[in-house]
Amino acid sequence: MAAIVLTRNMQLAKHHSSGVVGVLCMRGYAAAAPDADVPRPLKTTNLSAMKRGTGGRSSFNGIVATVFGATGFVGRYVCNKLGKQGTQLILPYRGDDSEVIRLKVVGDLGQVLFHFYNLEDPRSIREAVKHSNVVINLVGRDYETKNFKFKDVNVNGAARLASICRDAGVERFIHVSSLNVEANPKPVYVSGGSQWLKTKYEGELQVRDAFPNATIIRPADIYGSEDRFLRYYAHIWRRQFRSMPLWRNGEATVKQPVFVSDVAQAIVNAAKDPDSAGRIYQAVGPKRYQLSELVDWFHRLMRKDQKRWGYQRYDLRYDPTFMLKVKFTNLICPGAPIGGLSVDRVEREYITDKVLPGVPTLEDLGVQLTNMEDQVPWELRPYRAALYYDAELGEFETPPPPKTIESRDEQRLFA
Repeated sequence: MAAIVLTRNMQLAKHHSSGVVGVLCMRGYAAAAPDADVPRPLKTTNLSAMKRGTGGRSSFNGIVATVFGATGFVGRYVCNKLGKQGTQLILPYRGDDSEVIRLKVVGDLGQVLFHFYNLEDPRSIREAVKHSNVVINLVGRDYETKNFKFKDVNVNGAARLASICRDAGVERFIHVSSLNVEANPKPVYVSGGSQWLKTKYEGELQVRDAFPNATIIRPADIYGSEDRFLRYYAHIWRRQFRSMPLWRNGEATVKQPVFVSDVAQAIVNAAKDPDSAGRIYQAVGPKRYQLSELVDWFHRLMRKDQKRWGYQRYDLRYDPTFMLKVKFTNLICPGAPIGGLSVDRVEREYITDKVLPGVPTLEDLGVQLTNMEDQVPWELRPYRAALYYDAELGEFETPPPPKTIESRDEQRLFA
């Protein structure tokens, strides 16, 4: 409709040599303003002065980006946001191309290209990055497999990507790591601590050595559609019947989860901001919660609380059968553990999120953070008990939001 009105007005403009004062055009179909169908005047009828370059998925904003890990949870959001701004995308994939073909729609015809690669094959990586000025590394796995251990992906793979990008003349390299990384993580249940966090820390050092101007993003637990945080606790395999085992009942752990769209927006902003080169950003949400409070709130949203469903929490330390189930799950399902339940995942979930002072956060990249209270109820809606009841009829009371924890309370908690 907007194109028709604009074309007609341009034809009218040609018949009036004195200029066009009252030329109108319709606003975009998806405009959020309440008067979206009200015509507004054009500032000029000069086509050369009209917006172009970053006008949408059919335009080109000058960025050619290679996104490793594009088919993953965060990768799909990053690709969509990049394509929406007119970025040309090269999306490397391994395995079957059916997993990546859905990303064809993030850009117009010719804007999205796919390239088969192997993380241990430098030649295929070099082919994927040789035309790009921005490379984003989102490759990661919460558990080890037969072919790829944590060190293969988080250390050797990250170092190989950074080194090849440096040799290929790539301008910007963005590497996604993890919050709480350290050389020697404090063990909670597993001897030696989380190998995921340890190898992520080593991977950061390798990336820094190979690509000194790399931007590193350290996200906390990320939630959103098809995540591994909300759905991890909502999965039946994480519970023991209708009870939830948590280390020290979940009351000695503080989490600061972040919304996946906020993380993706931060990565996109970092790719366009030259000042972000060589810096580390902590991707955390706006509020901190006790793990016990979060898990209880999740079950209230799913209508599986203690009163209605019989849900209860208890201390994992007094239930050795649960860890036997975790080890048995890893033994019989080494490729993809049921519900994402693995030994290292259980170890990491009881580590309190540490936000280092002086290190920038997503807000320094211009991201407006999303509150969990605004997003999580929608994400957990498919997991509700009695889902056939219409929530709009008011048959169930609205669950109270989780209680946040202040810094002074946190200091008293761990004193």
